[in-house]
Amino acid sequence: MNRLRRMFVVLTISLLALPAFADGGMWTLDMIQTQIGKMQEEGLSLDALDIYNPSGKPSLMDGVVFFDGGCSGVLVSNQSLLLTNHHCGYDKIQALSSVGANYLRDGFISHSLQEELPCPGLVVEQVESIKEVTLEVKKLLELKKSEFTTGMEYLSPKFLSSLAPQIVGRAAVKDPRYRYEIKAFYGGNKYYLFKNKVFTDVRLVAAPPSSIGKYGADTDNWIWPRHTGDFSIFRLYADKAGNPAPYSKDNVPYTPKKWIPINGKGVQEDDFVMIMGFPGTTYHYFTAEEVKEWGEIDNNIRIEMRGIRQEIMLRAMHNDEKINIMYAAKYASSQNGYKRAQGANWAIEKRHLEATKRAQQEALLERAKKAGNLKATNAVFTIEQNVKARRELRYRERYLMEGLLLGIEFTRAPLPDENLVSKNPVEQKQAVGKLKKRFDLFFDKDYSPALDKEIAKAILSRYCDRIKEGARPKVIDEGLKAYGSVEAYIEHVFNTSIFATRERFEEFMKAPDYQKVLSDPMSLFAQGVVDEYNSLKRALLPFDAPIKSAQRDYISVNMAFPGNEILWPDANLTLRFTYGKVKGYVPRDVVSYGAITSLTGVMEKEDPNNPEYVLPKRMKEIYANKDYGRYAMKNGSMPVNFCATTHTTGGNSGSPVFDRNGQLVGLNFDRNWEGVGGDIEYLGDYQRSIILDARYLLLVVDKYLGGERLIKEMNPQF
Repeated sequence: MNRLRRMFVVLTISLLALPAFADGGMWTLDMIQTQIGKMQEEGLSLDALDIYNPSGKPSLMDGVVFFDGGCSGVLVSNQSLLLTNHHCGYDKIQALSSVGANYLRDGFISHSLQEELPCPGLVVEQVESIKEVTLEVKKLLELKKSEFTTGMEYLSPKFLSSLAPQIVGRAAVKDPRYRYEIKAFYGGNKYYLFKNKVFTDVRLVAAPPSSIGKYGADTDNWIWPRHTGDFSIFRLYADKAGNPAPYSKDNVPYTPKKWIPINGKGVQEDDFVMIMGFPGTTYHYFTAEEVKEWGEIDNNIRIEMRGIRQEIMLRAMHNDEKINIMYAAKYASSQNGYKRAQGANWAIEKRHLEATKRAQQEALLERAKKAGNLKATNAVFTIEQNVKARRELRYRERYLMEGLLLGIEFTRAPLPDENLVSKNPVEQKQAVGKLKKRFDLFFDKDYSPALDKEIAKAILSRYCDRIKEGARPKVIDEGLKAYGSVEAYIEHVFNTSIFATRERFEEFMKAPDYQKVLSDPMSLFAQGVVDEYNSLKRALLPFDAPIKSAQRDYISVNMAFPGNEILWPDANLTLRFTYGKVKGYVPRDVVSYGAITSLTGVMEKEDPNNPEYVLPKRMKEIYANKDYGRYAMKNGSMPVNFCATTHTTGGNSGSPVFDRNGQLVGLNFDRNWEGVGGDIEYLGDYQRSIILDARYLLLVVDKYLGGERLIKEMNPQF
């Protein structure tokens, strides 16, 4: 290759690499100063301290909450009225529902504080402070090397958070009002400590029916244009001193130091918007080999195995209202990850993400080589070699996890425990207690043995087609030999297991012979799957640990070059902000999408013969009468959803969307299909956050649910 051609190739690679570090961004709060100038140029009227104030004075950050371990939310009143997505509150609404009081189907509205419903197990957290603790953590990690078992403890949130007492003091960590969490950033090159206020008395205030909150259901999931009223409303309660406390009828609404006013006038196309929330996982620093593995193994297997399970679940849910209530949250959770994997693979192929990452890594290697730094070269080589070497093991592990562990519910049945037949009465009593507890966790009110059996036959059949004999859990190979087929083996499990019905288990416990548990076919199946999964994870460790270490080196080289202030760390369920414009897009030739949908579009999709598009009679009346009140746009149209160029991912569901003045204009609830690849590489021309317009939320609360007291409490600004 001549000198001129080499220069051209390097220049081309460098230009291809730039968007990875210049566009998009899920920025940590302490990076606000690096972005505030650009944000103000794009329309923001606030100062940096209005968004995040390290001194602890009220800022927008204080109005944002972490909801139920995987979503975001926003406080909108001085009595901590909390808005999040319908799908974020879905499992809690489902848990409170019954055939006689079906809040998923009919919606829910409380007309007083006394009518608000406690949600056992629901936890909401509010970030109180953020502190960089890189030096302290690295020092402690060095001291605790002898305690490492995987070599990847430097990335483990659980292990890292165990270091908190040595940084903030044991007394502080014991305070039940707070949770101290340490998270790794940039692959373990930086560490931050989060002090979170923890609320466990959280109550359901209102929710639309699923025909509004989940309008379009699976067909529209990840799709723009969208017409979904995806919201639910909760409230935080505290003791009379204003401290988070366990549920008590004497608790009172919590008074937050910051709540967000709602802009009833809404947004227009090209308006500036900012989102703040808790994005879950991105892979911005993947190498090309990792992108290839993610698509060919992780995503393909997820799509295949979840597709089998979901088809059976959906058929049963459509045929039986009770099953629909029981499995609604399970199906929604499974389907969300399924379509995400489909969208990611679409982006990998159509937007050439593997080639993009290869170009970026080559540009970095060239730059580092010129600087005499071979760390990146060694890192890329290590990642490539170990990704290739672990391929077969990862293939087996993903089929086991997506198929058997996640797909078949009875893999969570009680496991054989030798202490059940122990001659030590204390050991035996403890084992019996564990047996009862595990059974109740497995065989809960939302478990259908008949449906699980049907799913197990289909899932296990596909698993055995894909994974050869000898590479499966031993119990499965033995079961197939003993009974001749997957169908016969699964029938045997359900016909003979103590745990296959609640009646059978309760009858067994009246006169227990615990020796039978040790040979129970369902218990043995569950143990065999768990053992195989653990064995595969151990076998993968010699490959996983070097990959993670090499990733850390690869990222550190990126950070070392001038301009590192524009490098944002991969999402990790910590508080971030992102910003952009309300803007449509052109997904393909001669197809163009606008930025704001309306109630007219809802009516255009309405189909009484399709359960995904059945609209309540009252909403049709509101549309027919144009009974929009103050919530309509100036042209008389009723807005429903809008999309923006903001960079979001899972965990951003329920995230507040702010206008230029820091007022609430919407709730993020989804992304478009074409933008799912943004988990690897921000796609500015295609990637859009899908957002519930606050005006539609207000309309549904006011005109459909009759929540006048909530409208007064939220006090939207017009």
